[in-house]
Amino acid sequence: MKIGLLSDTHAWWDERFNKHFSECDEIWHAGDIGSELVADTMEAFKPVRAVYGNCDGYPIRLRYPRFLFFECEGMKVLMTHIGGYPGRYAPEILKELNQYRPDLFICGHSHILKVKYDRTRHLMHINPGAAGLQGFQLVRTLVRFDINAGKIENLDVIELNNHGA
Repeated sequence: MKIGLLSDTHAWWDERFNKHFSECDEIWHAGDIGSELVADTMEAFKPVRAVYGNCDGYPIRLRYPRFLFFECEGMKVLMTHIGGYPGRYAPEILKELNQYRPDLFICGHSHILKVKYDRTRHLMHINPGAAGLQGFQLVRTLVRFDINAGKIENLDVIELNNHGA
């Protein structure tokens, strides 16, 4: 399964997302979607799995959960917006990590791209950074990867500047 992963769009849908995710089977969004228009645009383009973020209002919070637990191609996945990272997880996520024991933990919020294996918890952590225009990031990022037989393969980081590629 090919996955297009993004976070922190903050009500901005860049048409280049369509190009970069055209071969993907699903889009996963790790919160701060920002508007129903962005949610509608994603859902019209591809099947979507998403969580709400701290900046999302009630329409998005009613549409998507805070935590999303699911299995994909033999891999247990936990996705939320505020999660921290290996060695510095947000206190409220530790209970979820201990209970669910995912193979892949996805979060957003920090606007900082991070892909790191957590040797203590035996999971891959991915924060795709921020895809929207709001925030301090100089380069907007997306992540694309495959999940095959419980393994992540072909992970690509896509960098978008504000004026082109």
